[in-house]
Amino acid sequence: MAKDETNVNQMNKLFENYILVDVGANLTNRKYSRDLESVITRAKDSGVQKIIVSSSSLKGSREALRLSRIYPGVLYASAGVHPHEAKSWDEESLETLKEIAINNECVAIGACGLDYNKNFSPPDIQRLVFKKQVELACEVRKPLCIHERDAHQDLIQILEEFKSTLPPIILYSYTGSSINAINYLRFDGYFAITGYITKDNTGAGVRSLLESGDVQLERLLVQTDSPFMYPNARASKLPDSVKNALTQRSLSFLQRYCTFQRNEPCSLPVIVEMVAALLGKTPDDVALATSFNALKVFGLS
Repeated sequence: MAKDETNVNQMNKLFENYILVDVGANLTNRKYSRDLESVITRAKDSGVQKIIVSSSSLKGSREALRLSRIYPGVLYASAGVHPHEAKSWDEESLETLKEIAINNECVAIGACGLDYNKNFSPPDIQRLVFKKQVELACEVRKPLCIHERDAHQDLIQILEEFKSTLPPIILYSYTGSSINAINYLRFDGYFAITGYITKDNTGAGVRSLLESGDVQLERLLVQTDSPFMYPNARASKLPDSVKNALTQRSLSFLQRYCTFQRNEPCSLPVIVEMVAALLGKTPDDVALATSFNALKVFGLS
């Protein structure tokens, strides 16, 4: 092969997109109310082909469904009541949620779960509302997207009650320990990795989970959790090996369009490159595997 042709191929590879699926972005958030079209365009330009719109309330679930119909084949809805919003649950909530969940554009139940870190809703109400949504996921046979903070044992206990009928479970924006992750694997759980890996330096959390090899690539998904969980590529405690693995193309989307106040789905390539560095894999391998996992788990087409 001629030298010039080799250089051209190398340049093409340098600017070639990964093909990615963001399994959780809060695009119904008011921070996107003025420029959602541009946010979605930037996501596609960065390689993010499909996005699951996360929901935290009945209102948000309806809006996620509406957006999935405006952008078919690109946006997909989830339907759920977040533990922070569990206090708003009433006797009509389950039926309303089911009416949203049975639509083809809705591909998951959640985000739902338990959060004892902030306890914006009373723990007993959180458990009741989470259990109702687990039952719904089992009934409609759609994946269950779980938010859990400082509530591991109670959440595992509820999952145990439904173990024989559980659909796939996804630990959204996983920030738990590597030890707790092993327990979730007993339920064939998947872990959605976000920009939190730039913050985690506990030595027993998400970074160690990836570096240890305890969770295989076949169990990983990637998620921006936009507008939250900004992947700070300049974090002082982020290993140099991870920083050095980031490409200028991916960083350009992060640095140009994303901030701590408003993350966007176009930051997903940076997360993929960070995950790849921690796993000792290539970014292409991580992009391919996580996208395949997302297509399979959520039944995306």
